[in-house]
Order: sequence, then structure tokens, then C-alpha cells
Amino acid sequence: MQLKSNHSEQEAERLRISEIFHSLQGEANTVGYPTVFIRLTGCPLRCGYCDTSYAFTGGTWMELDQIINSVQTYGAQHVTVTGGEPLAQKACVVLLERLCDLGLQVSLETSGALDISNVDARVSRVMDLKTPGSGEQDKNRLQNIELLTPHDQLKFVISDRQDFDWACEQIRAYRLTERCEVLMSPVFEQMDAAKLAQWVLESGLQIRFQLQLHKLLWGDEPGR
Repeated sequence: MQLKSNHSEQEAERLRISEIFHSLQGEANTVGYPTVFIRLTGCPLRCGYCDTSYAFTGGTWMELDQIINSVQTYGAQHVTVTGGEPLAQKACVVLLERLCDLGLQVSLETSGALDISNVDARVSRVMDLKTPGSGEQDKNRLQNIELLTPHDQLKFVISDRQDFDWACEQIRAYRLTERCEVLMSPVFEQMDAAKLAQWVLESGLQIRFQLQLHKLLWGDEPGR
């Protein structure tokens, strides 16, 4: 029993990290700002359009103090914790809290498949609702929707017209634009961005169309 307790305690003090890097924020409401990204290893989902499958496995175990020290070397005010699915590691919520305590502008990119209720209220939660085209629609944890606030953002990644129509149905059914900012972006190099932009205009919905700035600049290069 004691060995199990010690193991759990160690897990609570460290995280498996795929990469930590400094780049421009490519999406959401801080797009364009210099940002430190902390990419955690592992994800319970397998979206068909995933562009970070290299983060499913591997990575390096790092103590929370090591992670924070690495973040501070870049001198950026914005920090994004991403994955994979960062909330799949329990110590993620502790890291988020400690980053907020430093006075940083902290955001979390999450699939929405796991409970977001324990995330520090100072964190801007950028949460996906997985569309039919992702292949993981059934993993959406719809209870998370009620937890969203104007400090958060909800994102739909669109691969075709079916995805778009489905997303619009969810926006209306859950009155999502009254809860938080709603974002739509095309699957990179799969969905015609101009076509999606036109659909957004025609929808009459108060949602933000976005392109992934980092991909326009650097493609799918890791660490960008």
C-alpha cells in the first residue's frame, strides 16, 4: 500500500512532456502573440485529422519545477498547455494553477472529452466539440458545455458540409454564443477555407472564422 501511495505522489508532481517551445499563437483569441507551448504526451482520442499524433507516445518525464523554469526562460507572457490531451495527466491541473500564480496569461487546449471542472478559473479553456468528421463525436463530454464561461472559447474543426451543419445545430441547441466565444476553422489542406468562410457568413451566427496561423507560416513542422 505504501508503494502505491508513493507512486501516486510522484505522478502528481511530474508530467510526461512531448515538447516545450516558443512560437506565435496560431489560433483562438490570442492569435499572433508570442507564446510558450507546453505539449503533454498522450491522448485517449484518435481524430482522423489529428496533426500531433507524434505526441501520442514517448515524451520525457519532467518535474513541475523543471517545466516552469523552462517556460520562464522564454520571457513570454502567454502560455498554452496543449497535447495530445493534457487533462489525461492528473498533474496538468496543478501545473495550470502554478502558471497562473506567476501572473501569466494561461490557456488550455482540450478535446472536451474529459472533465474540465477542476481547471483553475483563471485559465482560458479552449475546448473542442468533436464533429462527425473527426470520428470521435461520441467522445464529447456534453456536461462540459454548462461549465463554459465568457473567459473560455469553444472550437469546431470542420472537414465538410456535414460537419458545418452539425456544428450550427449544436450552436443553436446549446445557445453556445451566449456562453462563450465560438470558433470555426477548416481542417488544414482538406477543407476549402474560402468555402467555410462563405458558409459562416451565410449562417447568420455570431461566430469567429479562423485559420491556423502557425500552419500558414510553417506547415505541420513540430515545435512551431
